[in-house]
Amino acid sequence: MSAAQTRGGLGHRAGQVLISSRPISWINTAFPFAAAYVLTTGRVDALLVVGTLFFLVPYNLLMYGVNDVFDYESDLRNPRKGGAEGALLDPSLHRTVVWAGIATAAPLAAVMLWLGGTEEPWSWVVLAVSLFAVFAYSVPGLRFKERPVLDSVTSSTHFASPAVYGLAVAGADFTWPLIALLVAFFFWGMASHAFGAVQDVVPDREAGIASIATAFGAAATVRIALGLWAAAGLLMLATEWPGPLAAVLVLPYLWAAWPYRSVTDAGSGASNRGWRHFILINYVVGFLVTMLMIWWALVR
Repeated sequence: MSAAQTRGGLGHRAGQVLISSRPISWINTAFPFAAAYVLTTGRVDALLVVGTLFFLVPYNLLMYGVNDVFDYESDLRNPRKGGAEGALLDPSLHRTVVWAGIATAAPLAAVMLWLGGTEEPWSWVVLAVSLFAVFAYSVPGLRFKERPVLDSVTSSTHFASPAVYGLAVAGADFTWPLIALLVAFFFWGMASHAFGAVQDVVPDREAGIASIATAFGAAATVRIALGLWAAAGLLMLATEWPGPLAAVLVLPYLWAAWPYRSVTDAGSGASNRGWRHFILINYVVGFLVTMLMIWWALVR
């Protein structure tokens, strides 16, 4: 094999490993940690940099890469896989993806624990729970993703726990308004997972995989998601100003999911259109949330 072919082969493999980490979703875990840490401490320091890098790439490589490895058989039947919504990894890459995630995450996690020190020891527990949820969702023997409702709870933990860790390691005071915000974020994560599961009802059932959507049915699951998003919006009304303004930010999610509130299980794949809207909505809402955070930091 020529040097050019070798480079091309390595480049393709590296690209597949990168795709398995879902680059489009990196910000969904890195931003909550960074925002929570900076707004609590007011500092830009080494722990912020290391933690943001950890939750940006290695964390997602572990979360999504491990999922792609153990979901390979069902992904073969899923037309969504093979791009931004999930890599269809060649079996020869499975071991590489798992070890790439571990090799990149372990050093950064160790540095985070060292920089965080022992002043906030429960932050270690939060990080441990976060990493446990990452593996428990997919690995055989646990497979929380196949336990209806627990699948949505675990998925939401993936996104809420970086924020909780950022607050914990920064020594935040967990007031009732802050707890309301975190619960709202958690409900948003559960709703997002539940709605995302609807589009996979048919391939999941064909593969014998249980989920909140296969258990409750497509239409009921969409309605559960709508209820959780609405509850998240109501909870934001209990946060510190200008946090209550974020209550209206659930409306685009309700708009994206509403057309599928009566979708049949057989036609559930059509909700992928709503899911694609959801991905775009996340970026717009994320920008607006960032503006509200800046506002909050200026007026507090």
